Amino acid sequence: MKFLDKLFGGSKREPAVDTPASEDADIDAVFERAAEELSLKTSIAVETWGLGSGGDYSVDLEAGIIRFNNDRGWQISAPVQVIGTYNSQDGSWLWGWDHPSVPAPVSKHAALVRDFGARHGLEVLTTRKVAVEEADAWNFTALACHLACAQGAYRGPTGTTLVFMTFDGVTISKA
Repeated sequence: MKFLDKLFGGSKREPAVDTPASEDADIDAVFERAAEELSLKTSIAVETWGLGSGGDYSVDLEAGIIRFNNDRGWQISAPVQVIGTYNSQDGSWLWGWDHPSVPAPVSKHAALVRDFGARHGLEVLTTRKVAVEEADAWNFTALACHLACAQGAYRGPTGTTLVFMTFDGVTISKA
């Protein structure tokens, strides 16, 4: 049994299937709930296994795995999904569901957001490349984490580009 499964009772809930919202307030509530969930999940990951404490991470997109090393001498690994990339120079967001560098198997959580956007008429979630703020990139990632019932999210820098990812099925071992 995986660590966070133990922490949350060992039963994984199924990915969310939202019914179409009748008002913008309903959509706002989904985004707010997603942001709160991600904040809680991040706090738990920081406290329990030191997410971000070592600053050392790597991603193998072909294998679909993210690895972290923390300052406690642990290696943390998990299946990863790329939600999108944020170009900090021009403020553009490129969705993982149609990104030339993202293999299809690691773009499924991004596709959940696209489908949610299509159901609710949210063009920013269904347009391949959009101009946004970095905070929006975090909101998109929080929504993906929520819709996929993932265990957490991470933002990794690659030069001037920030890669926003979700992860699930965390395993911890000695480095």
